[in-house]
Amino acid sequence: MSTTKPDIDVDLLVIGGGVNGTGIARDAAGRGLRVMLVERDDLASHTSSSSTKLIHGGLRYLEYYEFRLVREALAEREKLIDVAPHLISPMRFVMPLAAGMRPAWLIRLGLFLYDHIGGRTRLPKSKGVRLDKTNWGAGLKPIRHGFVYSDGWVDDARLVVLNALDAAERGAQIRTHTSFEGARRESVHWVASLGDGSTVTARAIANTSGPWVSKVLAEMPQAHAERPPRLVKGSHIIVKKLFEGEHAYILQNPDKRIIFAIPYEDDFTLIGTTDKPYEGDPSHPTIDPDETEYLCDSVNRYFSRQIGAGDVVGSYSGVRPLFDDGNENASEVTRDYVLRLGTGEAPQILSAFGGKITTYRRLSEHALEDLAPFLPDMAKPWTAGVSLPGGDLPNGDFAAFLQSVRSRWPFLDAVTAARMAHAYGTRIERVLSDAISLDDIGHGLSTREIDYLIDQEWAQTAEDILWRRTKLGLHGGAPLQAAVESYLATRKGHVPAQ
Repeated sequence: MSTTKPDIDVDLLVIGGGVNGTGIARDAAGRGLRVMLVERDDLASHTSSSSTKLIHGGLRYLEYYEFRLVREALAEREKLIDVAPHLISPMRFVMPLAAGMRPAWLIRLGLFLYDHIGGRTRLPKSKGVRLDKTNWGAGLKPIRHGFVYSDGWVDDARLVVLNALDAAERGAQIRTHTSFEGARRESVHWVASLGDGSTVTARAIANTSGPWVSKVLAEMPQAHAERPPRLVKGSHIIVKKLFEGEHAYILQNPDKRIIFAIPYEDDFTLIGTTDKPYEGDPSHPTIDPDETEYLCDSVNRYFSRQIGAGDVVGSYSGVRPLFDDGNENASEVTRDYVLRLGTGEAPQILSAFGGKITTYRRLSEHALEDLAPFLPDMAKPWTAGVSLPGGDLPNGDFAAFLQSVRSRWPFLDAVTAARMAHAYGTRIERVLSDAISLDDIGHGLSTREIDYLIDQEWAQTAEDILWRRTKLGLHGGAPLQAAVESYLATRKGHVPAQ
């Protein structure tokens, strides 16, 4: 018998700090399990911060008969709006009816299903609209008719951080910048080696490592191997604001794909996404010139103002680890998640393939259902009706909450007040507390807020702060980056939150 003495003993070890990993960690910790999550980089540093940032059912999935996925996603959309009303905002989407695209009757049928397949919703139903006589069509080329429907928008990276924060407050250990180096079976436990030199024993492992899911399995030779996921790159571009209003556009293309144009960070429009098979290093995907051209062409087909590569002020790409269902067309590969158990007996490992931001909470429940026989002492599901940190707004009324923030801290300008109210919700009190002024180092970012992000939200670098915990890097550029790095230099020796 082995005499290995681990540094840490837990019930569940979660590998990967994206939305699925933090969702599982949160759910498991709330069920009374001892949980550790390890992420080799920052939280949400890869796929989970590179989405189109929508909480939606996936209207186009109806064309591929993915009715279960759409139904589940729409039901989850409602739950997530309830538990995070500060972070998730309802949004109206305009679909112009252009010649040569899907016929109006087919779109109307799809929207009818979309309105009803998910059950009751508080969002407005879809409707046909005249674009040439309303603000819906402002900025578009002459297109008379279209449809409008509802979905939601979310800051994806902050959604991940809030799940990790709630998991930690329920007892989970969250270790960022800590890699998983492999695990072996010893009796009824896994003994895992981590990049910091420590070892962990766990009764079960949740492999939510995204594009690296097969690599993790390969580092556990006693677990069943799985077919590698289909890696598909999705890229987005950011341009100066293309249109006024808080609505977004969903644009059809001749290849049957759709592209979104979404208001972004007040001053910009976010355009995406592409779907391109990917074989490179998933750590640092970047947009290709043909993807930029494709996205610009998609917008130029509809908008009066024409854009090109020179108008792009930013871009990002993410790699989605889709379950390989054998479909040759990357756009038609299922976006549904697939969970696989890796052994026939304890200790168990569960690997997650695919999935989308909207269904992360349900994926987490399903994962723990699958692991329940191996963790029989866990409590029942609980996350469907419990607010994420900061989401306990009175009556879920964000507008009223924002007004209370403006009254409580009148020195905040309108943009900063709205940004912080969305990001922190009721937790803004923990950030600003008794402040009577803002020690602004640029674009409403204060050293007080930086301290909070380091002490409470695992931020360590300027990139963590400016591109994931906030999006202020898009506004502040190099000067703000330098200011944040200068302040961080004064905090040398500080140990970030674990």
